[in-house]
Amino acid sequence: MTISFNKALGIHPQALALREKRSEMIAANLANADTPNYKARDLDFSAVFQKTMSSTMGLQQTQERHLSLSNELLGAHLKYRNPNQVSLDGNTVEEHLEQANYSQNAVQYEASLQFLSNNFAGLMTAIKGQ
Repeated sequence: MTISFNKALGIHPQALALREKRSEMIAANLANADTPNYKARDLDFSAVFQKTMSSTMGLQQTQERHLSLSNELLGAHLKYRNPNQVSLDGNTVEEHLEQANYSQNAVQYEASLQFLSNNFAGLMTAIKGQ
C-alpha cells in the first residue's frame, strides 16, 4: 500500500508557501517605508486560496503526464494597498498596519507549520505502528 503525501498533507504545504511569499512582500513594504513614491503591495491570501480550492476540488491527476495542479496557489497576483492616510511623498506604506499584518501572517505561518508537523507525526505513527 502506498502513501499519498498529497492526500496526507492536504492544503498545508501550499498554504505555507503562500504565507512565505506574503511575508516577503510585507517585509519589502516595511523596508521601503521611507522610499518616496513606493507603493505598498500585498498578496490577497483568501482570494487566491479560494480560487485554488475551487479549481482543484474534484479534479484528479489520472496519468503522470497530466499537468499537476499543485503549483496553482503560487500564481498569486500582487495588489497595491490603498492607504488610510496619504503621504506627501507618495509612499503608501503605513508602518503600523504593515507590522500588524506581518505579525498576523507570522502566527498563521506557525499554525500551518504545526498542522504539517501533526500530519507527519500521524504518518510516522501509522508507519511504525505505535
